[in-house]
Amino acid sequence: MKPNLKACGQAMVTAMVNAVLAVALMLLVEFAISGSFAVPEPYLWAGLLIWLVIFAGQFWRQRHLCKNCPSSRESSGSVRPN
Repeated sequence: MKPNLKACGQAMVTAMVNAVLAVALMLLVEFAISGSFAVPEPYLWAGLLIWLVIFAGQFWRQRHLCKNCPSSRESSGSVRPN
């Protein structure tokens, strides 16, 4: 259960940062085109969709990495074979 929570937290942070950056870029382009910082509703939906897609991909990746990490199965003080 702990690897899933760790993977969920890392995926959530990564997805949030990427979604915020994507929405900021969309707003910057909108300002460059129209000259106003109005936030159209489709941009918010696009940000949510970006967050969901990145979260799903990162959660799957982080969960896979956490399950295959050798440090989670052995203690940090164990001796490695040559």
